[in-house]
Amino acid sequence: MKTCWLILAALLVRTPLAGWAQAPTPPLNLSFEQVDHRTHLPAGWWTSLSGPTPPDAASGYLAAADSLTHHDGRYALRVQSVGATRPADAFGVATMRLPVTFGGKSVKLTGFLKTDQVQNGYAGLWLRVDGEQGMLAFDNMQKRPVRGTTDWQQYTITLPLANEAKTLYFGTLLPATGTLWLDQLTLTVDGRPVDQAPAKPVVHYKAEQDTAFRRGSGLTLSNLSKQQIDNLAVLGRMWGFVKYYHPAVARGDYNFDAELLRVLPRVLSSKTEQARSAVLSAWLTSLGPVPACATCREPAPAAMRLQPDLAWLSDKAQLSPDLRAQLDYLRRNRNQGPHYYVRAAPGVGNPIFEHEEAYAATPTPDAGLRLLALFRYWNMIDYYFPYRYAIGEDWQRVLPEFIPQFVAAGTAEQYRLTALALIARVHDTHANIFNDKILTTYWGTYYAALWLRFVEGQAVVAGYYDAALGAATTLKPGDVVVRVDGRPVAELVQARQPITPASNEPTQLRNIARDLLRGPTPQVALVVRRAGREFAVTIDRVPASQLNLAVNYGTPDPKAPAWRLLPGNIGYLALGTIHNADLADIMAKAQKTKGLVIDIRNYPSDFVVFTLAKYLLSKPAEFVRFSRLQATYPGFFAQTLAIKVTADPGPAYPGKVVILVDEITQSNAEYTTMALRSAPRATVLGSTTAGADGNVSAIVLPGNINTRISGIGIYYPDGRETQRVGIVPDVEAKPTIQGITDGRDEVLEKAVQLIEAS
Repeated sequence: MKTCWLILAALLVRTPLAGWAQAPTPPLNLSFEQVDHRTHLPAGWWTSLSGPTPPDAASGYLAAADSLTHHDGRYALRVQSVGATRPADAFGVATMRLPVTFGGKSVKLTGFLKTDQVQNGYAGLWLRVDGEQGMLAFDNMQKRPVRGTTDWQQYTITLPLANEAKTLYFGTLLPATGTLWLDQLTLTVDGRPVDQAPAKPVVHYKAEQDTAFRRGSGLTLSNLSKQQIDNLAVLGRMWGFVKYYHPAVARGDYNFDAELLRVLPRVLSSKTEQARSAVLSAWLTSLGPVPACATCREPAPAAMRLQPDLAWLSDKAQLSPDLRAQLDYLRRNRNQGPHYYVRAAPGVGNPIFEHEEAYAATPTPDAGLRLLALFRYWNMIDYYFPYRYAIGEDWQRVLPEFIPQFVAAGTAEQYRLTALALIARVHDTHANIFNDKILTTYWGTYYAALWLRFVEGQAVVAGYYDAALGAATTLKPGDVVVRVDGRPVAELVQARQPITPASNEPTQLRNIARDLLRGPTPQVALVVRRAGREFAVTIDRVPASQLNLAVNYGTPDPKAPAWRLLPGNIGYLALGTIHNADLADIMAKAQKTKGLVIDIRNYPSDFVVFTLAKYLLSKPAEFVRFSRLQATYPGFFAQTLAIKVTADPGPAYPGKVVILVDEITQSNAEYTTMALRSAPRATVLGSTTAGADGNVSAIVLPGNINTRISGIGIYYPDGRETQRVGIVPDVEAKPTIQGITDGRDEVLEKAVQLIEAS
């Protein structure tokens, strides 16, 4: 399991899928008879995951076509480790990429392997099937390894070939010392050579033929009455419910954006609840009969972390008896197959929203499309946000509140600010609006070189995005910014909080501080307090390209070494620049230290959850459990069993471990903290983290607005929360203004004190 995790993580993280997708398809040189004599590699094969460059001795492995040892023909492929020891967690790999333009149920890779003195690991074939969003199926022979010295023998990997498969990656790998040879590969689909497999059928959905509203809805709305707002709120709820529950919609028979825009005028003009129900009932009937579902069951309550909020289905004041009966029947006979608009990410389970039109022709969608944006987002949260219960308010009440706001948002800027206000109500640090030109102009394209943090409730200069430009402002770490262009900082914070999405207030202030000095002009006027005295100063701003804004994520110097020794024989490991390949050497050095500080006030540069935690444990330990959507019952999230981190066969690190966190610690950093915290001698020190964990799901809204949500629930093994709460430290420690002025890292100092006192 340990080796599988290492190799799988490396393949997924280090293989540049987007870059490969743009490369020409290589010839299927499965017999290795075609050799590129410039690289000495078989043509079309890569032995580096970062591109078509052969590894050298520095990587720990060499690869080449071998004319002396082969099973068939003139050449085989040889992969061998070099040097007395290989880098920790390194492996040799040979890879070919093949676009999936063919159809079938399964793909089989067969090849002959020969090995010589394969030790400290194994040799094997590997095969991976990828879709647009990542891995669909994977096998690397980790459970049937080839070790030692063996003669030529045939091996096979067979994987399912899903309809959504886009790319095959396959070859051989050597996470070990020694040498392997690979020869006489075959790749078949349902028993036929891959070049004879039938072409993948192109699926045409009826929904794709309905393009009536591609350029806009044509609706103009204003001054909505209370009855109209109620009508639209009922429509928005019902539209989302039918979208995710109706089998015909799931089959892709209907463009459900178009369905909304067609029925909306009739619902809007309904004078009474009875008239509205009649319109909605007729519309639901027009979608066709819903067959009885023989497999629809109510999930066991004990397995559920979150249930759908469907109490409105029985609201007698809003829905007629006939409409209530129709909706309840649909709930009990809901779609049980694949869904045109949403699916679970393979292997992870977060929602992937598909076939959602961006309506990118104009940055200012008309009123109908703006309501569509509200309904789309609100329902995605209602059915597919694992932390809906933690929002902090009744999500049902948010819908009618925002209907008049979206109708009134008649400019591109107003529309985006209204969308930001809606997104902020979810309280998810993963959520925001990303890479948007309108908002970039609104916030400004110029940045001051000052890195601000809120410390003791004040906006404090904590450092510089660029040393020279920062010093040129004449401001120093510890200075407090009181006013920006004449406006008090407290007033700016109050104005920006409703449009600053974040899971908790410390993270919201983190994000506000990041843009507090940003603006549209090359200069900004400030009032600053230093040593109790206030003074005015005007400083320059520059484009972002001139600054190291990665400081916002805890990585002031991406080239800084991850490991160093502190006075008193205390080890210090910063995960912002860590690499898995260096861990074995680092932990060997750390073994004799009195204590170890692991700094996660950053975003880890490599996935070290399992590779680092193993050095701190003497036995496996549970550290996390998830909740994942139930595809056949939208709104339900099931709780998984707890996941463990395993222990290294060698002795566990004997000293005290102190893990540093703060509001910069987010997502993967929080997940890593949970794993390391499972070590028996570990203490988490610092302040509350960002409170946003779990794989991210992308959402697009009309006007080509791109946002995201946390897509799976992350919990401690005992069910305790992480979303919004964050990682609560065992010992709280925060920087002070005086400490920043003096150039001290007070949180690190406290960690040293804890270790020295142990």
